[in-house]
Amino acid sequence: MDNKKRGLSRRSMLAGTAAGVIAPVVVSASAGSAPAAAAGMTRNITIYADYVPGSTRVGYGLEPGKPTIPGPLLECYEGDTLVIELVNNTDKRLSIHPHGVNYDTKSDGSPFNDSFNKPYETKTYTWKTRTAYQAANGFWMPGSAGYWHYHDHAFDGDHGTIGLLKGLYGGLIVRKRGDLLPSKQFTVVFTEMWINHQIAPNTPIFEANLGERVEFICIGHGNLMHTFHLHAHRWADTRTGMLTSATDNAPIVDNKTLDPGNSFGFQVIAGDGVGPGAWMYHCHVQQHSDDGMSGVFLVRNADGGMPAGAQEAIDRFKGHQHTTTSTPNATGASAHHHQS
Repeated sequence: MDNKKRGLSRRSMLAGTAAGVIAPVVVSASAGSAPAAAAGMTRNITIYADYVPGSTRVGYGLEPGKPTIPGPLLECYEGDTLVIELVNNTDKRLSIHPHGVNYDTKSDGSPFNDSFNKPYETKTYTWKTRTAYQAANGFWMPGSAGYWHYHDHAFDGDHGTIGLLKGLYGGLIVRKRGDLLPSKQFTVVFTEMWINHQIAPNTPIFEANLGERVEFICIGHGNLMHTFHLHAHRWADTRTGMLTSATDNAPIVDNKTLDPGNSFGFQVIAGDGVGPGAWMYHCHVQQHSDDGMSGVFLVRNADGGMPAGAQEAIDRFKGHQHTTTSTPNATGASAHHHQS
């Protein structure tokens, strides 16, 4: 798949319908908060699970026969309901299981609850969200807002292990009304020693122009602990990655642990304070970075032109070799990389 095109597809799912996608308002770096949307919308989305052409990998997609890894980024506001019609176009049972939202046992996506699609079966999963509310005891209960994810829980097993190795996963954002909306979004998934099922130098090159508001959605899967580090950019360790005021003392970070099953997200202004250029992102577990868990965040000039020295940096990145390691591939076998 074309990772650059996937990353630049901002118009993901904020107001999905069965027939297509309604684009949310684009917010620039200097814009205000997003306009309020109607409360309690039901958003109908059809997702197709298919084999990736020419491989044994499997992915979720918005069109039959066109799966992507990661799958489509789904978005909604607190209070909305997502009705997911999952079409299984494979010869294996599979499912879709979400994090961070509410669902009943029929929409759990787990064989434990007999919730999955049989081969070639279409099934509907309903996910609900809520705003924070005050319980009878006076304590406030959390809403659904956050950077979450979804994944298979039934492909060739009861826990989704093989489905994740195949590529059945994607990002899910639940926003509070008034949250800033970005111009660009990039989903970054660390699974075993892959980034979006690729190893350097074939990992995604994410692109933005200087000054654009960019949102990263970071997700961890597999069996290994990772960290996500972004060169030259930093964010607040909060729900959104932003501060609430000049006196907000939330920690500021540029590296955060990304364990299996974890997810977080944040927004940055591309090149803010540092300018355009080819900036690296990578796992900061050093052996993992050496073995191919790194990629490029290309901040172009404000007019979209290539910054001085950026192409040379990308060429050097693509020329890197990586130390020998064994990494599970999509079939569970080992893939060996070259010794530098």
